[in-house]
Amino acid sequence: MQRNFILTDVMKTGDHIGIESFINMHSMSDQEFVLTAEYYMLHHYDLDAFDRKFAIIDTTVGNETFKDRTDFNEELRRRCNLLHSQGFVFIKASPWESSENVSKTKLYPEIDIDHIKWTGDVSWFWNLMFHKHNKERPNVSHDHNGSYWHKIHDFLYLNKETREHRVKLYQRLVKEDILNNSIHTFINMDPPRRLPKKYELPGIDPEDYPRWGKDQDIYGLPYTDTVCSIVSETNDNDFEVFMTEKIWKPIMAQHVFVVHGNYLYLQKLREMGFKTFGNYFDESYDLQKNADVRIDKLVSLCKQLRALCDDGTDVERGNKKWHDIYMQTQSLRKHNYDTFFNKDKLSLQINKTLNLFLEFADSSQVSS
Repeated sequence: MQRNFILTDVMKTGDHIGIESFINMHSMSDQEFVLTAEYYMLHHYDLDAFDRKFAIIDTTVGNETFKDRTDFNEELRRRCNLLHSQGFVFIKASPWESSENVSKTKLYPEIDIDHIKWTGDVSWFWNLMFHKHNKERPNVSHDHNGSYWHKIHDFLYLNKETREHRVKLYQRLVKEDILNNSIHTFINMDPPRRLPKKYELPGIDPEDYPRWGKDQDIYGLPYTDTVCSIVSETNDNDFEVFMTEKIWKPIMAQHVFVVHGNYLYLQKLREMGFKTFGNYFDESYDLQKNADVRIDKLVSLCKQLRALCDDGTDVERGNKKWHDIYMQTQSLRKHNYDTFFNKDKLSLQINKTLNLFLEFADSSQVSS
């Protein structure tokens, strides 16, 4: 058994509770992790008894307030120098962000020290949403009295930040009238498009949706009344897969989904134990490395999916084919739901992140 000590926030400016929750979900039988966020309590530990020692520096956009705080930055430097002398290795933590976002954004505090970067990857938001919703799981019905015919809208398509790739897809879908019967938003667009009051989180005014704090909440009615989520992810690059609450909400809601995200995003989901809908409609957009071609494929797919809703086979709604798809994918969607709430599956992904830290520490010790 190897023992690892982690100071989970050198200056205690970040989400050390979330970080500790994440680490404690590991399932590595040969590793023990002892965690504290209290720098001034380090003297209570026999640090020489640990095989590795880590110090996590919270580096986020929110720390910009410390940019010109001379006292803060001097104290950070003093602590890091002392920790380094005691054999600590450093992790700069930005797990709420993708590596692309981190590369494009000035993050604080700035300190020149050998470190490994920690960005969100695929497990940070999974862990966050697991803990947020495991005890009170979303109650979404796709079967009213034995029938799926009640679904009155086509897509659920939620956008907030005006990222370039999102604007491109949104404008294409609007231009081609694909969203005419959909619940869709673009909150920070000018002018903004907001949810109808009926579909907003209870207690939230759609005209005053908060900047932070509600994106990870889920309300079942929009999923009940729509047939398919268009998941509008944070990035669309071809060098990483970054998964946020945007994919976990439709999976928890047992919703059919397509994803506007990174190259091979669906493949990564499948590698993690989830299933996608390639047996029911074309998912070849996921194999398109070029982001603009991926959008072309997504637009074509959404047009085909909307045609399923308007095929004229049902006098009231015209969605008998979607009724069939929901019948046929019931076990697939339940599998995804069960996989999301499977602690062992989540732990396997968390282990991969922690192993990167362990490998970094071991290589640092060798080089020193």
